Amino acid sequence: MVAERKALAARVAELAGEADFTVGAAESLTGGRIASALAAAPDAGTWFRGGIVAYAEGVKRDVLGVPDCPVVSRACAQQMAEGAARLLEADYAVAVTGVGGPGSQDGEPPGTVWFAVTGPIGTQARRHRFDGEPDEIIELTVAEALRLLVEHATTP
Repeated sequence: MVAERKALAARVAELAGEADFTVGAAESLTGGRIASALAAAPDAGTWFRGGIVAYAEGVKRDVLGVPDCPVVSRACAQQMAEGAARLLEADYAVAVTGVGGPGSQDGEPPGTVWFAVTGPIGTQARRHRFDGEPDEIIELTVAEALRLLVEHATTP
């Protein structure tokens, strides 16, 4: 899983270098692991703007502008991405919010994660359901967030 995460972050770095764009992140469930992966990628100082760990609901709302909605939702993930892009002045931003477990949240079972990426072509969001222990869910979430960022950055 670590090798995959490094390879995906390196691909983001390659794309950012080729197309001259910047990247930011907003994270809840992953607690900064997406930003950590991006910061460790090649030449991150030239394209990675930073990350916002908005673990608490109030931080999501007060800092990122998340509306009054469940925090495990499409609307929350989309606003987290858009808020991060605005605050970090990034061309692209990826965001994740979800339930690591062991219990449920907002009526969603453990393993439910909402992802969003915003960039020049707009904002996309998608929901995934992962199985496993909380640490496994977090690692799967980091990899999927990086995959989604690569996908979004390569969409014409």
